[in-house]
Amino acid sequence: MMLYFVNDSEQHDARLIDLFRNLSDDLTTMMINENFFPLASELPKSVEIPKVAGRVLIDGQIITNGFASRVVSSPCTFRSEKDQSLYFPEIGTTPQVTAETFMQAVNAASSAWARGRGEWPSARMEERISAIAALRDRVLKQREVICRLLMWEIAKTWTDAQAEFDRTITYMNDTIEATKQLDRDCSRIQFVDQIMAQVRRSPLGVTLCMGPFNYPLNETFTTLIPALIVGNTVIVKLPRFGQLLWDFLLEPFRDCFPPGVINVVNGTGREIINPAVRSGKIDVLAFIGSSQVANQIKQSHPNPHRFRSILGLDAKNPAIILPDADLDLTLNECIRGSLSFNGQRCTALKMIMVHRSVAKTFIEKFSARVDQLNCGLPWDSGVMITPLADRNKPSHLESYMKEVLEKGGTLCNPKTGGKTLGSLFFPAVLSGVPLDSRLAQEEQFGPIVPIMEFDRIEEIEDYVLNSQYGMQASIFGRESKMVGRLVDFLSNQVCRINLNSQCQRGPDVFPFTGRKNSAEGTLSVTDALRSFSIRSMVAAKQDAIGKEVIQGVLDGDTSRFLTTNIVL
Repeated sequence: MMLYFVNDSEQHDARLIDLFRNLSDDLTTMMINENFFPLASELPKSVEIPKVAGRVLIDGQIITNGFASRVVSSPCTFRSEKDQSLYFPEIGTTPQVTAETFMQAVNAASSAWARGRGEWPSARMEERISAIAALRDRVLKQREVICRLLMWEIAKTWTDAQAEFDRTITYMNDTIEATKQLDRDCSRIQFVDQIMAQVRRSPLGVTLCMGPFNYPLNETFTTLIPALIVGNTVIVKLPRFGQLLWDFLLEPFRDCFPPGVINVVNGTGREIINPAVRSGKIDVLAFIGSSQVANQIKQSHPNPHRFRSILGLDAKNPAIILPDADLDLTLNECIRGSLSFNGQRCTALKMIMVHRSVAKTFIEKFSARVDQLNCGLPWDSGVMITPLADRNKPSHLESYMKEVLEKGGTLCNPKTGGKTLGSLFFPAVLSGVPLDSRLAQEEQFGPIVPIMEFDRIEEIEDYVLNSQYGMQASIFGRESKMVGRLVDFLSNQVCRINLNSQCQRGPDVFPFTGRKNSAEGTLSVTDALRSFSIRSMVAAKQDAIGKEVIQGVLDGDTSRFLTTNIVL
């Protein structure tokens, strides 16, 4: 167990010039003197990590060479033992395959699909469920290292990393149970208008799964597991960050499934994805990311009408604070809702709209609470704000701030708001955010909280109507007439309305989707099974021949599809 570090001092100096450009000298000196960032030798044994040399899985083979690799550095900054300068530690390498290698993975999945005649798509449901259960048991053994890599590579707190892992296992268990129930429901024969029929779910084909960096395990598995269990073959393209943990899943994937059923590769998306989609060999896109990237991928397919898409995309979830809102409750929910995991969640509150009568009090208390949040490294006790996985993100957030301030907005927590240290961006609260600013219109996906005041409900309605996004909204208030009006309005604009609580995805049995540019298809435990499959049926007349044939197939158990056997 050891750490590996970058040793390019000139590179360190160049980074520091850029990273500290807007941080006061006093704050910089204070944080370094108080050992805000540790020495490598100061790390407790419990958070050390192994070096990970990323591999790929193609056609049942784990491949260690024949492709380029990219160094992965942690966003968690360290002090040099030699001169106290700051640097980002190297924690491993990740594959960077070419378009040709990625196409090998697509061809492997296509061969395993075999136009629906492959071993996996033809398997009985109980066989597929057994394989998923075996995978779950193997993944459980990797809990410690996967959580540790989530902490190191994307700076997710230890608590949140464990929660992501455990939620993934729960999702797998719930999917197994939902699949059993779906299979039971489909096992009966229906009799309508002298026709007898059995309707079941069948797979769609070769599926490309692309998850996001903020939940690289959980959200990828929420598409991967339902796609697999209903009989599809899969290629997993790893997210921009959160890649190293997948190396510890390759052996379980290889051992639990026939060759080619699941393939795991990584590379530069813009170089490898579109050529593969243009081949026409990918039938389903399961993508969680930006709507712009989703559009580019979908437009590459030669037969768009045959290209099924299940998409979780951008969001700009508003929090609407009414005059009679319980401010203590609202503050707690809005702090967590806007800044949990640095606001890097599609379900984060990304625009706070507060009635002018309570705006001054809310903004003052909210800003004070934000300044009190614990900022630090993900293994620090009680930390909430951690370094950003994308080290270019602070400059992007600063551009939002600059535009708002130039247009008359106010930075409500000027002492630390918007300051950077390493890849740590101290949360910024901005009030008076103009509606024509990018921060009011775009998903910031980071620890910057825009606030606008309103006098009339019509102002909220105009904002939501003109938004390009429609995932969720939160309403904070008690007066039933006003809450009812907003519920009726929002029900045709977003897909989940949260009353006096932050926006969120779970529980996973509830539908998770969005309108406009926010989603396509629906993900929940049961909805995902339907999204990755299609209804197929066997029908016959209720005459002597029809009954004889169906009865013969059922009695002889000669069909894997037409059967009344159920999974117990």
